Formats: sequence, C-alpha cells, structure tokens
Amino acid sequence: MGGVTSSMAAKFAFFPPDPPSYTLVEASASAAPGVKSLGMSGVPRRENVEVMRVPTKRGTEIVAVYVRNPSAKLTMLYSHGNAADLGQMYELFLELSVHLHVNLMGYDYSGYGRSSGKPSEQNTYADIEAAYRCLEETYGVHQEDVILYGQSVGSGPTLDLATRLPRLRAVVLHSPILSGLRVMYPVKHTYWFDIYKNIDKIPLVNCPVLVIHGTADEVVDCSHGKRLWELCKQKYEPLWLEKGNHCNLELFPDYIKHLKKFISAVEKIQITNGSSDNKELSQSSRRSSECLDLPRPSTDQREKPRPSTDQREKPRPSTDQREKARTSTDRKENARSSTDRKEKARTSTDRRDKSRKSVDRTEKARNSTDQQEKPRKSIDRFGDMIRSVGLCNIDCFKPSASNT
Repeated sequence: MGGVTSSMAAKFAFFPPDPPSYTLVEASASAAPGVKSLGMSGVPRRENVEVMRVPTKRGTEIVAVYVRNPSAKLTMLYSHGNAADLGQMYELFLELSVHLHVNLMGYDYSGYGRSSGKPSEQNTYADIEAAYRCLEETYGVHQEDVILYGQSVGSGPTLDLATRLPRLRAVVLHSPILSGLRVMYPVKHTYWFDIYKNIDKIPLVNCPVLVIHGTADEVVDCSHGKRLWELCKQKYEPLWLEKGNHCNLELFPDYIKHLKKFISAVEKIQITNGSSDNKELSQSSRRSSECLDLPRPSTDQREKPRPSTDQREKPRPSTDQREKARTSTDRKENARSSTDRKEKARTSTDRRDKSRKSVDRTEKARNSTDQQEKPRKSIDRFGDMIRSVGLCNIDCFKPSASNT
C-alpha cells in the first residue's frame, strides 16, 4: 500500500526543476563548527549565509541554506512549494530574514535541486526533520524559538512536524492544501491513498497558526486555506489576498506587512510566557503537561456527598417516635399487639433494606467515578503519543503532458 501511495504521489505532486537552478561549489570556511560549508553558483555570496549538506534518516542528503540575522530572536524553517529549488528561493530568503528580523533555514526536498534521492511524501517528512535537527544540533536553536513556514506542498511536511513539537513557537501556512487528493477532487472523506492529510493534522497543532491564501488561486482553491484556518486550535488573523494567485502573494504589500505583525505578536507571547532560560522553559512545559491531571481532583469532590448517607439516618428517631405512639395504642388494644409486633419486625427489616440500598447507591457512585478515571488515563496516554510523534509554480498539482 505504501509503495503504491508513494508512486501515485510522485506522478502528480512533485515537479523538481530540471535542470536544477544552481550547482554547489566548495567554500573556504564555515561559520558553524562541524559544518562543511558550500557555496551556490549563480547567487551572490554573503557572509551571513551558509550552504550545507544534511543527512536524513532515510539515507538521502539534502541541501540546506542558513541565513543568519544578528538581531534575530526567532528562527524560521521554510518548506518551499513545488517546481522550485533553493536557487530560485535564495533572494526571497534573504529578504524575509531582513524584513522579519529572523534567522532562516530553507532546504531542498530529496530529489530537488542538488539533494540526493527521489521526492516522496515520506522523504519530505524525513527532510524537514533533518533540517530541524540541524538547527538544534548545529546552531543551538530551541524548539520554542522556531517558526515553521510551509508553502503549498510544503504545508504537508510543515504540519507533520508541527504535530510532533509541543513547544513550537508558531506556524505559517502559505497557500496550503487540505490534502493532495482534495486539490484535484472535492472529496469529503480521507482515503488511504491520499497524501499530506493536513486536514487531519491541523487540529493537533497547539501553537498559533497564520494562514495566507490568494482568493484567485487556480491551483489550490482558497477554500483549502479557509478550512484549515477554521480547524486551528489557536487561530491568528488570516490574510486573504484579493486577486492573489498561487505564485504571486509575496508581491502584495500586505504580505510582508501582515507577516511582520504576526512575528511581532509571537515575540510578545514569548516574552510574556517564556524565557531563554532552558530550566524555566522545561518547568513551564512540565506545568503544561501537569494541567492534564487537573480535572482528576474532581473525583475526590464527588466523594464528599458520602456523609449524606449518615445524614439520611437522622430521620430514624422520628420513625421510632411513631412506633412509640403505635406501642401506646397497642397497649390499649391488646388484640392488635401481636400484629404490631410483626409490623415492627417488618419495619426494622425495611430500615435495613433502605440503609443497604443507600450504601449500594454510594458504591455505584464510586464505581462510576472509577470508570470515568479509565478514559481519562487513555486520553492522557494518547496525548503523550501525540506529543512524542510548500513551491510556487502554477502547474504544481497538474499532471504532466506525458500522463494525459
């Protein structure tokens, strides 16, 4: 099944530029220790830009570009769209780094540019994971300081990684897709052979999400972006660009203006709720995980009504007083005394039955409380599992002429 899915995806979803728009050349020095820095032909060399090869867990090597901004507090990991590579995205990366005041890493998927291997859905997941690990291990970037940016097809690996990073700072979705199949057919259900099932993953993302989409997009309809925004847990004001198509959103003045506003808001959230101190961040993450256990004390609160069983015993003296009245009457009516004695026995038996029933009710309440604890534990385990686990060509999802 997986092989069939990958082959289908490769036929209609991936269009790497052929030939690539750049070649790699050896660089004399590297700013980051342990990194063999390379250069890219056809683009101006910058002191704050590093080009490198990064190995993935699926055996390929991807090419990545890291743009350093001295004033940056946050780092953006950019997953580009279809039919593009780093050579074509290079100038945009430089501009975004300057205007947004962020460090920025972009990378080519397997089979794109000068990255080895072939493009596939699973390879793109491994590619973005390798780029993220490079940020952590080589540049010392922390999860809470990362913004994931996914454009078009890049929204797939972006959301997949976002579901596995519980302390992620933010996500930007640029002309995103609900899923690969939904780009071509307006299906209502997710099928096994579909790829990039973003519609099922977006509800699992816990950080703020900004969605940007053009209203005149003829490749990925604007309804994709709007539906994803509706499913976000933490919605940020979206940007619907009138007359914007799939490939020109960066040309609209509101594009960079809205991104700046978003980055500014994200930085304020970090200052209010977080800190660069790793210990404080780990403590805050522990507190957030402990919040899952907060509802549990309510089971103890439900135990409090138990003393009411004793309170229910208080009416017994009134019953005994009634019995005394009956006894005085029985003394006057000796003929009825034997019958009344039998009634007393029945009454005492009834009292015992009532007390047993009241105790049984409290026991049932205890059992129901215990049963409610079981699903909570399973939800917590599921939450732990959840926490444990983009290209701009107008033809990016259209089948090639050879296939028609």
